[in-house]
Order: sequence, then C-alpha cells, then structure tokens
Amino acid sequence: MTSAFQARRLPDEADRATPSPAAALEDETFAGPAPDPVPGEGGLSLVDPQGAMQPLVSPAESLLRFITCGSVDDGKSTLIGRLLYETNAVFDDQMEALKRDSKKFGTTGEDLDFALLVDGLSAEREQGITIDVAYRYFSTGGRAFIIADTPGHEQYTRNMATGASQAELAVILVDARKGILPQTRRHSFITSLVGIKSVVVAINKMDLVDFSQERFAEIRRDYEALLPSLGFTDVSFVPISAKNGDNIATRSANTPWYDGETLLERLESVQPETFDASAEPFRLPVQWVNRPNLDFRGFTGTIVGGQIAKGDPIAVLPGDRRTTVKGVFGPNGEVEEAEAGEAITLTLADEIDVSRGDVLVAPGDTVAVGRSFTADLLWMVDRPLVAGGRFVLKLASSQTPASVRTLDGQVDIHSYEQKPANALLMNEIGKVTIAADRLIVAAPYGENRELGSFILIDPVTNETAALGIVRQPVAEAAAGSDEDAETPTAAKKGLLGRLTTLWLGEAATGSPARREAVLRSRIAGSVLVAFLALLFGMNFALIFVLALLDFALRPFLAVAFGANEPPEQGKKNDPTTVGDGAGI
Repeated sequence: MTSAFQARRLPDEADRATPSPAAALEDETFAGPAPDPVPGEGGLSLVDPQGAMQPLVSPAESLLRFITCGSVDDGKSTLIGRLLYETNAVFDDQMEALKRDSKKFGTTGEDLDFALLVDGLSAEREQGITIDVAYRYFSTGGRAFIIADTPGHEQYTRNMATGASQAELAVILVDARKGILPQTRRHSFITSLVGIKSVVVAINKMDLVDFSQERFAEIRRDYEALLPSLGFTDVSFVPISAKNGDNIATRSANTPWYDGETLLERLESVQPETFDASAEPFRLPVQWVNRPNLDFRGFTGTIVGGQIAKGDPIAVLPGDRRTTVKGVFGPNGEVEEAEAGEAITLTLADEIDVSRGDVLVAPGDTVAVGRSFTADLLWMVDRPLVAGGRFVLKLASSQTPASVRTLDGQVDIHSYEQKPANALLMNEIGKVTIAADRLIVAAPYGENRELGSFILIDPVTNETAALGIVRQPVAEAAAGSDEDAETPTAAKKGLLGRLTTLWLGEAATGSPARREAVLRSRIAGSVLVAFLALLFGMNFALIFVLALLDFALRPFLAVAFGANEPPEQGKKNDPTTVGDGAGI
C-alpha cells in the first residue's frame, strides 16, 4: 500500500553490496556521455565508456516484486540466500563473509547458511530468525526482482503485512515435515487480503522427507482445501530444498516425478494479476501545497489512478469544487500530461481552496465521500481493540480523528469463517465499521490500493495500532450525516415521537444507555422535590401529585425558558475532538 502499509529500514552491508538493476539503469540515465573536445583546440576524441553497455533488463514490465512468507523456520531467508547465490548476485567478499558467519552463527553444520545473506540484524543472526522486513535485489537474463523477506513469527505479523502490501506475487513456504500450520493460514489470508492474486507454494525441506511424492501430494491437497476461502487466481506448487538447491534454479534429479517448472523458471514466466491504475479515473491525493513565491501555487502528490493533461477539467473532493488544470509539472519541469505512478505538481486555473488530504479527481467521479466505511482490520498491538476506541485515521494523504464504531466480527484463522467477537487481540483479523470525524475520500481496496488502505494510530502513544482494507465506503449523499444515520430527527416522527424526543432530548432517543441515564436523573429530581415538599408539611396526596408533575413537565419547562437549547445544527459536542488552535 503507498500507502499506509510501507516500512523502511536502513540498508545494511548486504544491501549496499548487492547489485541493483534499478541503480544500474539510473547510473546510465544520469551519467551521460563524456563531452566531445572543443573544435579547434586539438586533443584526442573522448569516448563514452558506457556507450556500448546494454541495460540488464530492458522492458519495465520485467520487474517483479514478490515476498516470501510462511511459518517460522520454513526456510524463507535460506531460500532468498540460495536465489541470490544461484543468480550470481553474491560477490566474492560476501561469500567470504558468509563462510565466516556460517561457522559462527550458522544452523546448517558444515554447510553454508544462506539465510545469513539476508538476516543482517544481530538479533536475527543470534536467534536464527527473521524479525524485520529485508529487501533484496537480483536479476536474470529476462527479469529483475525485488524480494521482501518477511518474518514468520506470529508476534511479527505486522512486518509480514507491510511487506505484502507492495508485492505482486507471494512465495508461501511450507515445511515438508510439518505441513500446513496456523501461521501458514494466517499469512495466506493476509496475502489474499492485500490483493495478491498469484502465489507459488514452495514445499521446502523435501530432502528431510526423502523427496517423497506422496508427502508433496498430501500437502498440496491440504493447501488446495484452503483456496475456496482465498482470492488467489494463479496458484502453483514446487517441491524444493532451499538448503541444497533442489528445483531452485535447475531441475533436481531427486524429484523425477515432478515435471513442472523450477522456482526460478516460474518467477521468470509468471504474469501476476495486478491493479491497473492507469485504467482508472484520474485521482490525485494532495500531499503538499507548493507555494515557493507569490506567483506560484501548486498542489503536489502522486497520481494513484488515470491520466491528467493541461486543460483538463478537474474537481476537488470533498466539496466538489471545480476548475481546470492550468499546468502539469514533473521533476524536470512542465510537461503536457502525466499518468498513474508519477509524482507531479498541478496548477489550477481558478483560485479555489485545496489543502493536504483533499483528492483531485475527474468531474463526475463516483468515488465515495463520507465519514464511515466497513473494513477488514489487522490488529497489531498487545492491548485489545474494543468498539468505541478512538484513533487517528490515516488514509492516503488525509488524517483525521476517528473511532471504531462497531466490531462486526472476527475471522477464524483456521476456517476463515467470521464469528462474533467482543474484542480483537494482537494479530487477529476482524470486520469493523470505522467512523471518521471529518469527510474523507475512500474507495474499495479492490478498486484502488491507495484510497482503499489505511492505518489507525494511537493518539496517545503515536503507535501504529492497526492496518486495514476498505471494503465498502458509505457515501455522505446516500447515508446522510452521522446524526441522521444514528438518531431519527423529530421531523421524521409523529406527534408522540416528537414529544418523546423533546422530553428525552435528541441525543437520548437513539441511545438506550443515554435514555436510561435521563430517566434515572428525572426520577431522582422528582424524589428530591417530594422530599422538600414533605419538609414543608404538605400532605402525601399533594406530594405525590407534585412529584408526578415535576417528572412529566420539567423538560418542557426547560425548553420553554430556553434552558435546554440544542447545539448548533450539524455540530457534535465531542470533548475528545479539539479544533485547530483550541489546544494549549
């Protein structure tokens, strides 16, 4: 997700040493040819040393981003290290360091521990586990790859989800000895949740089960039983041994019964189904108002859908303010047009109010503008989530206070079925309804990744508490305001309903808890009036009538004398919401 899901880590030594096709292409682009000698000044003709070089991979479509995931100790880091080794992406000095580290930290005896090529943190090497997401780069003759090595431990599930948010394909590893584990199911569900459609199920450590065809077929049947509950459209199975290299880059003689592609062949040939952002309507979340001087005001962001050109009509959401594009500016100056994925600055023909968090769209775009939406949520902190919790919602470039209005259910990780829940614990996945304090622009995740993914931030600790996927946004025009959705107005009721609303108060009519509190307060007031009447010596019949009249008429008297004046129309009295400039 550009989103709310991305994580970054500082490059370690292995990152800097591993050759990157993207970096090589960037060098070609910006190095440029050496200048020719000035005519008339003599000297030797200079030659461009890079002139004869060819790009490692020419077509842009040849780049594949994928992740390795699965349960702990299934061999994810070892597999990536073996892929780097088999594609000659490991330098000589790295090999020497690997030999030394394998003797010190290795878990494979006298053999090289290829996991150490990826696990760079000291805690990862000492414990033999993956903790953080590690990105590695390699290429073959026909394709370039960016791999995200994700942790398998349940407590680091958040890191796995971060890596999956930007991937196009997932390699899900399964230990041939252990089969399908709960964490395998959880990672598969999260992979499906973030929209990955293509999966390679690599059944690893086949050497420890004597390359048994029966065991491979059994695990394949077990995993295929999960597929109806997942959204995968392209699934393949490969028996491998990451430690020994069986069926990684070359076909293994140990599996004569397997006639499919090797893992590397599959990665080179697969065409994963991805989001086609260029086919969507134009959408640009505003990240920054670019105001370098008095003569220029531009609105900067990354296009998340469609194309835009100079002179095109445009609308600003929320609010539907309309104008046209005066100019389109890229990194190298003004351009005629731009498309999805490009970072640009737009200038507008009219001076209209646009700020960070607004979304520029094509006029007539049906993207939802509202305050609430249903979502799938991965809870990531060790305290439980309950309905009513207050957070800061960050969706695309917008940020607003929000609450979890309802907890609609929890996904059973074993059956993928939804079941009732009162709370979500760490690493549990739930169905929720989110209510924002301000209007936001949201789209279903299947329609747009950037406008359909979000995170929830704890306003006290500033900790990312959850990440989520928008399933169904509720448009403001269709649903009305939050007050209309929760509390029917007096105009929608009959005479009795209007009197009840007036007696109880607008807020109490839609909330049983508030209604009970109002009734207790009114009864307590009537009892107090009866007690005072008793002190003044009134008889019991008059005391009873006085208390009854007080109970029935006090709210109407308060309204008649203006003591119960309602708040301004459309304004919420929320003590947890602080407006701009209202804090200390």
